[in-house]
Amino acid sequence: MGTGKNVMVFIETRRGKIADVSLELISAANRLAGKLGGSVEAVAIGYQLHDELKSLGQYGCGRVYYTDDKRLAHFTSIPYAKTVVRTVREYQPGVVLFGATTMGRDVAPRVASTLMCGLTADCTDLQIGEHDLKDVHYENTLMQIRPAFGGNIVATIVSPESVPSMATVREGVMKMVEPDPEKSVEIIAEPCQVADDDFLTEILEVVTEEKQVNLKAAQIIVSAGMGASDLDGLVLVRELARTLGGELGCSRPVVDSGVLIKDHQVGQTGTTVRPNLYIACGISGQIQHRAGMSEAKRIIAINKDPQAPIFAIAHYGIVGDVKDVLAKMIKAYKTKA
Repeated sequence: MGTGKNVMVFIETRRGKIADVSLELISAANRLAGKLGGSVEAVAIGYQLHDELKSLGQYGCGRVYYTDDKRLAHFTSIPYAKTVVRTVREYQPGVVLFGATTMGRDVAPRVASTLMCGLTADCTDLQIGEHDLKDVHYENTLMQIRPAFGGNIVATIVSPESVPSMATVREGVMKMVEPDPEKSVEIIAEPCQVADDDFLTEILEVVTEEKQVNLKAAQIIVSAGMGASDLDGLVLVRELARTLGGELGCSRPVVDSGVLIKDHQVGQTGTTVRPNLYIACGISGQIQHRAGMSEAKRIIAINKDPQAPIFAIAHYGIVGDVKDVLAKMIKAYKTKA
């Protein structure tokens, strides 16, 4: 992984605000840097973001290298990638982290290709450990953990000879720390060294569309699987979510079958959530789904199959017909209320 001990995070901004995934990565970087004996730093690119970047210190970022240029106000692949490459080469971190978002998945491969270093995509966990390769023992190696083979196994990927080690990390899988208002960050102004010729496209208009449901912010989620995806079952799942003041979620097969849109999907290829309460209705609980909700504080699983994998991680399990159970839960809650 090289001699660098610092962990660098690529900061995403959307409409002038720092994306949650970047704050999650700063939080994770603190844990990694602590084991490496280094510090947390960041690379930020944009226009008039100085005041917004001050909040990074509250999450444990010590320094942020900020390139400010009006041409960089909106994301553009090549200029952003070149700026990150220059910053990494100058400050030589041991680890560089990106969000596994549209922006991160665009920039990270370009940076890795230019630097000729390893890149692991869509990680769900990161650890620092040891690794032996060709009779050489490597310490302080980044262990990049992600689902593989369609999510049927969890693989640990290492690139001990890569300088630096790079990874993209899924949104929501890293727990964001509570901000400490007493902490501050050093914002270091970096010169913009991209030429006008690097801007191959011109942005004429930016159109944004908000998701219909914000699962990441929901404290209560009631999710439908294929066992509760017919008309009657879905009505009951919606009713329970509405009764509890929660959001409606679902598993991937429900989205693939066209019953609900992807905004509702929880899991490896959907949204990773950490609600106070997660109720899985007719969800078998394959690893792809569990990867996105296993960190919920309380999990209630309802399934007619007592051997369903979802029961392995549920705090409370109910074996029975999902429609019958949902109807009784709704009635009991309304009666108590």
